[in-house]
Amino acid sequence: MTRLKALLYPAIASIAGILTVFSFAPSGIWPLQPICLAALALILLRLTTKRQAFFCGWAYGTAAFVSGMYWLFISVHVYGKMNALMAATGTLGLTAFMGLLPAFGCLLAYWIKNRLKVTNTLFLLMVFPACWTLFEWLRGWVFTGLPWLSTGYAFTDSPLAGYAPVIGVFGISLVAAIMGGALASCILAIRQRAWRLTLAAAVIVTLLVSVGQTLKNITWTTPYGAPIEVRLLQGNIAQEAKFNMQQLAAMLGQYAEMISKEKADIIVTPETAIPIYPQNLPAGYLNQLVTFVDTSGSRLALGIPLADSMTSYSNSLAVIYPKDGENKRLYRYDKHHLVPFGEFVPMGFRWFVNMMHIPLGSFKRGAAIQAPFPVKGQWILPNICYEDIFGEEIAARLHDEDQSGKPVASILLNISNIAWFGDTIALPQHLQISRMRALETGRPMLRATNTGTTAFIDEYGEVVQQLPPYTTGELRLKVTGTQGITPYIQFGNMIAVSLGILLIVIACLVSWFWKRK
Repeated sequence: MTRLKALLYPAIASIAGILTVFSFAPSGIWPLQPICLAALALILLRLTTKRQAFFCGWAYGTAAFVSGMYWLFISVHVYGKMNALMAATGTLGLTAFMGLLPAFGCLLAYWIKNRLKVTNTLFLLMVFPACWTLFEWLRGWVFTGLPWLSTGYAFTDSPLAGYAPVIGVFGISLVAAIMGGALASCILAIRQRAWRLTLAAAVIVTLLVSVGQTLKNITWTTPYGAPIEVRLLQGNIAQEAKFNMQQLAAMLGQYAEMISKEKADIIVTPETAIPIYPQNLPAGYLNQLVTFVDTSGSRLALGIPLADSMTSYSNSLAVIYPKDGENKRLYRYDKHHLVPFGEFVPMGFRWFVNMMHIPLGSFKRGAAIQAPFPVKGQWILPNICYEDIFGEEIAARLHDEDQSGKPVASILLNISNIAWFGDTIALPQHLQISRMRALETGRPMLRATNTGTTAFIDEYGEVVQQLPPYTTGELRLKVTGTQGITPYIQFGNMIAVSLGILLIVIACLVSWFWKRK
């Protein structure tokens, strides 16, 4: 390979990686995903060394993460007060590290092809899609996981959304990668004038899209119980003011006023709407909220940090019930999946965290399985901010309830404060992630956020109502929960991972058989 080509292929891979960002919200041009994956697969076919394959995969992934997650810089520089150079270095370092997993996926696919002499067709339709998906799945849990911008999220408004309740977001990634491989096969076939292969590739794409569209017509869950009245509050507290004690009184007053404005079956505030521990609140503040709960008959879901001791505190949701309501007074959910650097300090990185000014930066981890809470016959399963990017964890909680005979949640609830990322594409990206959770579980999702996007998503993943970002207000709505267990709740990511492994095994066996003939 000439030096020019050695530079050209990573450059093309980087451009393809950048373009994939436009397949996600807010642009939503989902066909870009299979097109860009086709470009990456074709590049791998042209390479001559494992090192080149690794580097092209890394260039693709890193370019996608830098351009799609640039808002990390805003969180550590603008709000974390880290100097710009260190913030940029940290952001680039993290995204370059995340790019290693696509790199290893491309390396494995390239190695299998050349080691086992896999044909181009098997490589494009089986090996590459499987390796891509398996390493994307690994990104969801290696070093606690960061599956943001996973391929499948781009398809919430596409026919492929029908696969979500069956094989989840990573299963959709696999389908999209197969479509990309089929597109690449079609390009090769046209160049070789292999019209039968061209037709076969077109049939594969048509079949995958048709199956997805057909699956969208299947109802996996059914309405459950009577609708409940919900108020979702969006305080729009500026991030720089949120933990400013000089503005605390105004902030507490704003939320007290918003909460007590009207009654509802459940009133929900965003994550850390109350940014200090209950024991540090002004005298009488909590009593004022409890009095409103008792007199109105409302339940109040309050985002607030809770401290069990001077050294043990959690990012929590506390639900205050009216006296004698549902036979309890208080429900507590503690965030389980914590954000590295923001909510816990990874080993060896204390020096980096010390360069930022992030309050409440070392939370206690809540239990992996925590029960939902009742509201007039509906059962609400909460998660806090970043947690809803881990679909299998939410599915596992629903599955555990079903297997243990406990009440199975009928509504999902996410409370968030992603004002850390400013008015950027992080907001619509996070909303799209929540939509995928609704699709996978067949349950409506409620979102109460500080600056956006506060929304009601139905069990089909459609945004029914939402507040404009960076506005103060509330969503008032009625929501009916659902019951039923989707295949994804039952098996989680096991189906997608098993299919990926199976494709690799089949490609290897077919190649071995052909070599023996």
